[in-house]
Amino acid sequence: MRQFSILLVLNIVLTTFLISAVLVPFIKDIAIHIGAIDKPNKRKVHKKEMPRLGGLAIFFGFLIGYMFFSKQSIQMNSILIGSFIIVLTGVVDDIKSLKPTTKLAGQIIAALVIVFYGRMIITEINAFDITLNFGVFGFPITVLFILAIINSINLVDGLDGLAAGVSSIFFLTVGIIAIILGKMNGLDVVLSFIMLGSTLGFLVHNFYPAKIFLGDTGSMFLGFIISVISLLGFKNITLTSFIIPILILGVPIMDTIFAIIRRFLKREAISKPDKEHLHHQILKMKYSHRSTVVIMYLINILFAVASVIYILKNPYLGKIMYGIILIIVLIIIFTTSIISEKNNIKNKIINYKNSHK
Repeated sequence: MRQFSILLVLNIVLTTFLISAVLVPFIKDIAIHIGAIDKPNKRKVHKKEMPRLGGLAIFFGFLIGYMFFSKQSIQMNSILIGSFIIVLTGVVDDIKSLKPTTKLAGQIIAALVIVFYGRMIITEINAFDITLNFGVFGFPITVLFILAIINSINLVDGLDGLAAGVSSIFFLTVGIIAIILGKMNGLDVVLSFIMLGSTLGFLVHNFYPAKIFLGDTGSMFLGFIISVISLLGFKNITLTSFIIPILILGVPIMDTIFAIIRRFLKREAISKPDKEHLHHQILKMKYSHRSTVVIMYLINILFAVASVIYILKNPYLGKIMYGIILIIVLIIIFTTSIISEKNNIKNKIINYKNSHK
């Protein structure tokens, strides 16, 4: 691995940014030509047909960035193979919708490649002075972790620029931590800067009003690479704790947990889409599309800043910031219908009183 410098970082980010940004218009034309179109419906925010497959621009930026700035290894080979499986699954789904079980199968195969070929396995977690050792259960836990991150990014991809922006915040935060710690030679750091440039190049075309969508191709690929970077950072000890990359992803993970609880309470399938995600709740507060995305960015930046402070400055202050964020989350839960209908209990009481008059 070549010696890293700030100049090299800028070179990586600028190169991949330009590749991705230049490719998007061509991919947009291809998506329209082959019918990879996202059509509006009652659960979607956009009002007109939009081309998908935008994630291909990020993927090609990633591939070219790898060829220019990284080197071959068993781990990198597993990442490339897993990426091809994820992207192929996403492309097929963007053209002709796959069954949830079929998409899940593609995700599982990609995760198994990372675990058994790349040998990236969660053996233990150290967080907030607590250590958990998983032993043989590290294999299934790692697969579940990869699947969870893939689908978290996929679920948060509901507004123009949201998933790409949240992912960019993750890549940038990991890069900043690595620079400050002086640990810039790991594969996780190289991938972070490659993905930062590639994702920002796409975001130029995807921020509101978007000209093209990520599609499942992009959202699943972003989630896959984020999970891999988290595993690499844990294995290479670039970050002081495996849990830190997860906390940087506070918004999509939190939204996924809420979605699972919400659908469980409603006795609906976990894979069933709805219009009650965090970004939908903010839209219901009469914020504009653009403002909602910016608010989501700010919430995610709070998680990122708390993580940086926890690692680099003051663990105690970091914990306080996490506590403040938790309070904000609780306020969101009790003032919106993100988990259940806000006035559901109140309405039941009123109905009960009316029925006994």
